[in-house]
This record gives sequence, structure tokens and C-alpha cells, in this order.
Amino acid sequence: MARTNPLQFVQQTRDEVAKISWPTRREVLLTTVMVFIMATLTAIFFALVDLLIRTGLTGVLDLFG
Repeated sequence: MARTNPLQFVQQTRDEVAKISWPTRREVLLTTVMVFIMATLTAIFFALVDLLIRTGLTGVLDLFG
């Protein structure tokens, strides 16, 4: 692999950064809100599953113990 000098590296890096499509403030806000909503729904789902499993195990243990 050919070595490049530091000035070429900096120029190539600037060229690549210029190609980046940055999200708008609105897109970032909507994405953030969606992440919080999905995290909340996931937490509620797993809390309900945990409650169901705990209730089932308690019932089985009370039945046999």
C-alpha cells in the first residue's frame, strides 16, 4: 500500500467529510423520540413477561411445595 504524506491525508479526509449527509435537527429529534418510545415499550413488554413468569413459577411452587 502506497504511503501518503500528511498533507494529502488531511486533504483526503476533508474530501470524505464533505461527502457526509448530516441529519437535520428535526430528523435527530424524531429519531431520539422514537428511540425513547421503543425503549419504553420494550421495558413494559419485558416487565409484563417477567410478571407472568414469576406468577406462573410461584403458582407451580405453591402447588408442589
